Amino acid sequence: MRKPKPPRERAARALCTSRGLPENTKFEGRPMWESLMPEVDIVLKAAQTPEEWARLREGGESHG
Repeated sequence: MRKPKPPRERAARALCTSRGLPENTKFEGRPMWESLMPEVDIVLKAAQTPEEWARLREGGESHG
C-alpha cells in the first residue's frame, strides 16, 4: 500500500486541480504542483497555530 501524500502536497495538488492545471506536468523542471507550494504555505500557516504549522512543515499531520 502506498504511503499517503503529505498534507501540503495534497493541498498543492488540489489547488492545481481547481485551476485546471495538470499536477505532474513538468514546470521549470519540477512537477507543476510544487510551483504552488508558496501559496499553499501562506494559507496553511494562517489557518493553524504556530505549533500546528511547525508540525505540518516537518511533514506531520495537522490534528486541529
